[in-house]
Amino acid sequence: MKIAIIGAGISGLTAAINLNESADITLFEKSRGAGGRICTRYTDSYTFDHGAQFFTARTAEFKEFLKPLIKLGVIDNWKARFIEVRNGTIINRQQWNDDADLPHYVGVPSMSSIGKFLAKNLNVKLNTEVSIQKTPMGWEIIGSDGKVFGHYDWIISSIPAEQSSQLLPDYFSHYDALKQKKMLGCYSLMLGFDEALDLDWDAAQFSGTDISWISVNSSKPGRPSDYSLLVHSTNDWAEKHLDDDTDAVKKYLCSQVAGIIGQNVYSAQHISLHRWRYANIPRQDKNTLFIDPESKLAACGDWCKKGRIEEAFRSGFDLAKEMKILIN
Repeated sequence: MKIAIIGAGISGLTAAINLNESADITLFEKSRGAGGRICTRYTDSYTFDHGAQFFTARTAEFKEFLKPLIKLGVIDNWKARFIEVRNGTIINRQQWNDDADLPHYVGVPSMSSIGKFLAKNLNVKLNTEVSIQKTPMGWEIIGSDGKVFGHYDWIISSIPAEQSSQLLPDYFSHYDALKQKKMLGCYSLMLGFDEALDLDWDAAQFSGTDISWISVNSSKPGRPSDYSLLVHSTNDWAEKHLDDDTDAVKKYLCSQVAGIIGQNVYSAQHISLHRWRYANIPRQDKNTLFIDPESKLAACGDWCKKGRIEEAFRSGFDLAKEMKILIN
């Protein structure tokens, strides 16, 4: 049985790992690295985890999945000084510790280390954007340059819902559900400094402003010592400004950060921006398993459940569990 998985984010990687002994698996990923939004931007002096900032593990399956990553030092507990701010007032302050009921994990030495580790024993074709078409021999995978990558019995799409609805044919039995999913955008502002700023926290969550998150990225375990901040806009603000001029967005977000922390961030030695069109989704209460045995098509992703890393894992894990029954 040959299965092609489109997208090498956490859900796609999880599905591949759990199906690898039952089928011949190939992953196709348009980016230059595996991991999806668990990613890192590298510059000459700074690194920025410009996607997911950390993750927790609540379910037994996910905790078991993480054990080898913890043992090998691929992930570690981020012991951040955390604050929660509402309308300019700190309403919660805590220290994330080893003995906490819910450790806050990050990849080491970067978030992208997780995707690299999970993909190391898989057949992953990076920098490869593809389309699919049905033929008498099965599903044909075609690269954006016209290259044919062969025929597959099953196609699993683990890319965002909107992109999955563009990839998969409209006779996919869950196509209407895909079309109804709405993922929300986000901007990531990356700031690098010659000297550390005078902040008494490492991570901060905000409400009542257009900024949702600021973290001292360099405070995470294993990071370079060069001081860096990672800023996320709110999903609501990003949705209204996704097509705005990049410099205008950068200037506005810098002004918001300066107002929040009371320091001049325009003195940063490095200022860059990343736009995420598909960053988050509220919790989904309806069907979260998208498999069509008749057309031999399936889809998974955090958008099936909620925009968290553990939910991306759960989606890929649950899909693989059901797929094993179908193909064996």
